[in-house]
Amino acid sequence: MSKLYFVYIMTNKHNTVLYVGITNSLARRIFEHKARSSPYDSFTKKYNIDKLVYYEAFQDVRCAIAREKQIKSGSRKAKVALVNKINSGWKDLYSEIYF
Repeated sequence: MSKLYFVYIMTNKHNTVLYVGITNSLARRIFEHKARSSPYDSFTKKYNIDKLVYYEAFQDVRCAIAREKQIKSGSRKAKVALVNKINSGWKDLYSEIYF
């Protein structure tokens, strides 16, 4: 069984702040963001980022890291377009992931 790596975008209730991250366990990591249980989440805690609006899966960690860097280096407009492409309603996708 191959391991998957995920690049994801989260936002707050009003969709005003975007956060791009990478993980090898999407469900666990999003749960941590929502529960504000990780000591590394000062940015997401500060801006109440708790809504998963976009994610991609990769089998190669190097591809996932490269994609995360690509998305992070893009403009807000590019990130919004990426989310709109698969989640135009900006609904929380957390309940739809089963990894």
